Amino acid sequence: MPDTLRFADAESDPSIPKDEAKAQEAELRAALLKAQYDRLAKADRSLLIVVAGIDGVGKGGTVNLINEWMDARHIRTMAFGPPSDEAQQYPFLWRYWRQLPAKGRTGIVFGSWYAPLFDALASKNPKRGKIERLASSICDFETLLVRDGVQILKLWYHLSRDAQKERTAMLLSDPETSWMVRPEDRLVAKNFKRVRRAAGTMLNLTDSSLAPWHVIPSADERMRAIATGDSILQALHDPPHKVSALAATGPWRPSSESASQEGGRRLRRLTQVDYSVKLAENEYDDQLAHLRGRLARQVRSKAFEKLPVVLVFEGHDAAGKGSTIRRITHALDARQFRAVPVSAPSPEELARPYLWRFWRELPAPGELTIFDRSWYGRVLVERVERFARPAEWRRAYQEINQFERQLTDSGILVLKFWLAITKDVQLERFRDRERSPFKSFKITPEDWRNREKWAAYTVAANDMFDLTDTSYAPWHVVSSNDKRHARVYVLEQIVKAIDTRLAQ
Repeated sequence: MPDTLRFADAESDPSIPKDEAKAQEAELRAALLKAQYDRLAKADRSLLIVVAGIDGVGKGGTVNLINEWMDARHIRTMAFGPPSDEAQQYPFLWRYWRQLPAKGRTGIVFGSWYAPLFDALASKNPKRGKIERLASSICDFETLLVRDGVQILKLWYHLSRDAQKERTAMLLSDPETSWMVRPEDRLVAKNFKRVRRAAGTMLNLTDSSLAPWHVIPSADERMRAIATGDSILQALHDPPHKVSALAATGPWRPSSESASQEGGRRLRRLTQVDYSVKLAENEYDDQLAHLRGRLARQVRSKAFEKLPVVLVFEGHDAAGKGSTIRRITHALDARQFRAVPVSAPSPEELARPYLWRFWRELPAPGELTIFDRSWYGRVLVERVERFARPAEWRRAYQEINQFERQLTDSGILVLKFWLAITKDVQLERFRDRERSPFKSFKITPEDWRNREKWAAYTVAANDMFDLTDTSYAPWHVVSSNDKRHARVYVLEQIVKAIDTRLAQ
């Protein structure tokens, strides 16, 4: 839709008489409170309200009013200015992921993920490639949130050039309100055509049925407030999108980048593992000491202060993930790393999108985060045990690839390891654990139950390799029938990857 049509109604600067507004306001406040409490009781979705628009139109005052009309105890208003030094160390969307409201609650976002896109569009020399990347990233982000129970309401506040200029002059004329006018507010009238063109393009690029834009007429304060309240009320009444209609269809194919071929037939990754490899004890001791020494020097170097590292460990039960992680952390300063054991999500985590808890654990430059199990649980245990619906785990491959692409694009080194053992070796280790007083805590009925689904887990793992083994975050599938070999191999890959990055 051309911006002239999208903004035509708002630029006519409609108003509403005071008496009529007063009657509507009383009815609207009661309806908003009821709808808010209904949403809290259901706790099936959160509502995220994105506030954006022409500078100097009263967005802040309107949001303050909405907080008065509704129960502010269940609303979180979040203002994001230019990214802080800390935020700049992480991927672009990191600070927004961390603040997502729980299901049933409402979040209001100022200075949202749209700010960089709008600035790029409003610049004198817009760069098409940058604009397309930002718009695509935003659409992927919003689609993922909606699929995972976040309802997104996007409000663009707009008025005519003359009305904006008049409102700015009025605020400046009163010492009580002059502080509300920022330097950029004064420039809007001068650059109105460019601002409107940028806004129209942005709305066209990022409008969707899952997260639509609503243009709010903003010249008249009463009209602005009631239009905002009406939009929020409608959102609170809207039914959830059907998950079946949101299932990703594109990703559910073996990736040509990762599929190995032999005689025209694609081989499954776990059939290619050489489980016979071993490392003699004396070789193991020498190589382990050497590699840990190299890793210790790397992470204490000046260059490493700029490198964040994510290590992901998945694999069969009893494959030696914990003992391998301990061999790595032995070379690290405890202040530099965080080991994150991933188990069933907590109630707090279940109240937010699936990837939320992993975004909160990302490392800053000079740090390592080690995930013992990870976001791949969605396509492994949640798939096999049917904790996730087919639509959820099928689309997760694409969402995971997007997540890892954002990490690597921001400079994070992502290394993924699958420790593989044969079924016979697993049985031997399970029985050893049962006999040992020092290892008996490691074996549970759940382990034996998972073993009965060995074939299903094998299929799920092979699908995972096919669909998430990428050039920017490849899988290292390691034979762990011999734990000494696995530990040395993993350490060697980590040291090599860090060396490569530090040399760049």
